[in-house]
Amino acid sequence: MTHVVRYEADGAVRVGVLGDGGVRPVPGVSSMSALLALGLDEARALVEGAAAGGPVTPLAAVRLLPPVDGLTEVWASGVTYERSMDARVEESQVQDVYSRVYAADRPELFLKSVAWRVVTDGEPIAARPDSAVTVPEPELAVVVTATAEVFGYTVCDDVSSRDIEGENPLYLPQAKIYAGSCALATGIRPAWEVPDPTALTIGIRVTRGGSAVFEETTSTARMHRTVPDLVAHLVAAQDFPGGAVLSTGTGIVPDLDFTLLEGDVVEVDVEHVGTLTNPVASLAVARAARADHHVGGVLR
Repeated sequence: MTHVVRYEADGAVRVGVLGDGGVRPVPGVSSMSALLALGLDEARALVEGAAAGGPVTPLAAVRLLPPVDGLTEVWASGVTYERSMDARVEESQVQDVYSRVYAADRPELFLKSVAWRVVTDGEPIAARPDSAVTVPEPELAVVVTATAEVFGYTVCDDVSSRDIEGENPLYLPQAKIYAGSCALATGIRPAWEVPDPTALTIGIRVTRGGSAVFEETTSTARMHRTVPDLVAHLVAAQDFPGGAVLSTGTGIVPDLDFTLLEGDVVEVDVEHVGTLTNPVASLAVARAARADHHVGGVLR
């Protein structure tokens, strides 16, 4: 299984292809946003060329980083599964908003994170201290080039404060955007290697003290929206010079009596794409961990 990654080795940050126990650099590419700035054919040729040969750095000698940088933005979709609509109606004091958007021609899209706020595998996610109901939202994320072509897929945990959003839909940014609320797997699985993105199993497992407290699976076959439709609406009125990541919504929502607690571990798996595991920490710990990606004010 091939993954395109950002990684740090010998003090330098590079873009490479992960496979066979090591990483091969993609030549001539300085950042992930530079790779996504290319057209799909050119980006694919560079990735396949790197995968076919070149120097290998053992995985033990590298640090895998979030797969976004520069001007790349992470966006998200809402109410794309019937289960998500049901959960939003259940939690909300303005219930018809969500049932109406589920059936509407225009999807719900919102900015989830800029590149420097994203955490990755093994790094902490968090619950807002002013939220009583915080949940993980396991999602398939689509990685789009600057030319609006699907380059690949990754795993996203769109961590959300259900009670804050449920109080008023206008509180959506506060419920969705804060330190430790956006996690992406380290690897991007090239689109040409994913057999059928419309029929992928998505699973989640939350453990607490070593025991599972929440487990569930769904399938992208249950999505009410299509990836091409979501991407078309995303790029309809704006440009993404460094590409974009678009998380496609969740079909798994715990009951309202469940909330993430510090010390929990959230594991998300998307078939043929990858896995993502994050501990749940306090907001202060999540802030400090993300700051570790900055050296002298530069994102690494």
